[in-house]
Amino acid sequence: MKRSYEMDMCTGPLLGKILAYSIPLMLSGILQLLFNAADVVVVGRFAGYESLAAVGATSALINLLINVFVGLSVGVNVLVAQYFGAGKERETGQAVHTAVTVSLLCGAVLVLIGLFASGPMLTLMGTPEDVLDKATLYMRIYFAGMPVLMLYNFGAAILRAVGDTKRPLYFLIVAGVVNVVLNLGFVILLGMGVAGVALATVISQCISAALICRCLIKSDTAYRLEPSRLHINKGMLLRIAKVGLPAGFQGAVFSISNVLIQSSVNDFGAIAVAGNTAASNLEGFVYSAMNSIHQTCLSFTSQNLGGGKYSRITRTLLLCLATVTVVGLVMGGGFVLAGPWLLKIYSPDPPEVIHYGYMRLVVICSIYFICGWMDVLVGSLRGLGFSVVPMIVSILGACGLRVVWIFTVFRAVPTLTTLYLSYPVSWSVTAAVDLVCFLMIKKRFPKER
Repeated sequence: MKRSYEMDMCTGPLLGKILAYSIPLMLSGILQLLFNAADVVVVGRFAGYESLAAVGATSALINLLINVFVGLSVGVNVLVAQYFGAGKERETGQAVHTAVTVSLLCGAVLVLIGLFASGPMLTLMGTPEDVLDKATLYMRIYFAGMPVLMLYNFGAAILRAVGDTKRPLYFLIVAGVVNVVLNLGFVILLGMGVAGVALATVISQCISAALICRCLIKSDTAYRLEPSRLHINKGMLLRIAKVGLPAGFQGAVFSISNVLIQSSVNDFGAIAVAGNTAASNLEGFVYSAMNSIHQTCLSFTSQNLGGGKYSRITRTLLLCLATVTVVGLVMGGGFVLAGPWLLKIYSPDPPEVIHYGYMRLVVICSIYFICGWMDVLVGSLRGLGFSVVPMIVSILGACGLRVVWIFTVFRAVPTLTTLYLSYPVSWSVTAAVDLVCFLMIKKRFPKER
């Protein structure tokens, strides 16, 4: 009997299914983050703190450039989940083929942006002169792999929409092992530095994208991918864009605020940038784990909306909020306690790198669960089909408040601690407003029959 990886989110106990869905997704996110962690650790230990700073100086800018396009995959997730939950096979197939075609086009656009705009944008950010050339080289090689990165993200969104979070995990395990082996070979044996870690990342992403495409092509379900049917269905594209573009624009604006923060950190010098890079990488593991609960809430809400199971939507939100609180407290608190030792993995010297990194960890990781609340509420709103509302709230609450903070509070007290406090303040305000929006929108839906 052929094993089914799909999940019916519209019937049965919710908590067990939420955990069964989110745990593989959590592991997948952490493993995907290990791609960048492997880059950072290898380059920090074997190529010096200047190379570590070069890789770190690109992260905010890379996120800024790809977030709009990755945001479209959110629209894919919502649309496929709604059609799948409603049992509409023809529409599911149209959405899948439109999504894959769009992913390849987005990747091609990003290649051009990365190749021609990397240097000028890094210069505009105030990247330190001693790391600018290395940062530009890393970014250009990284962006050469954008088509396969987009293909993987959109393909994984399709599988998540039907409840399959296990196979993307398996694919990332294979790609992650390849990435680590190539990192060590390119940097230690061949002495390629930042070029080596970027090339290793691109090759590993090619492998994960190939595996997910094979999975979709071999499927015998409504979401089967047939290369000969690749095209853009205008109606499907508009529906994907309706949810995905606001999500992507929100991510881009978030990244703009992070670029401003990165630019402010740059003013403290290369050692502070290196410490900030190491701490940000550690925080990424906590965020990735919490973000899996956001993805869970998005998919469960979308499927239950498509299936007309409105009463399960509120229960999904409450269970996801409780789960993300536990994950944030346990992982965030653990990283604060183990911070000094974990940071030494990234850069054993100079000791100031550890000092600057731990400063960031203490401020952010101790209350990181508030960011989890904000993301879960956004996931619920998007799952309901309301993507513009959380976009506006996030732009004004999280992003706008951070920008105001940088030009007022941080300017008055120009320390890194003051700068990092902009994160928890903006999360709290945004989460509170998102909750009010959910309660108002939920009233519009009819009582379940």
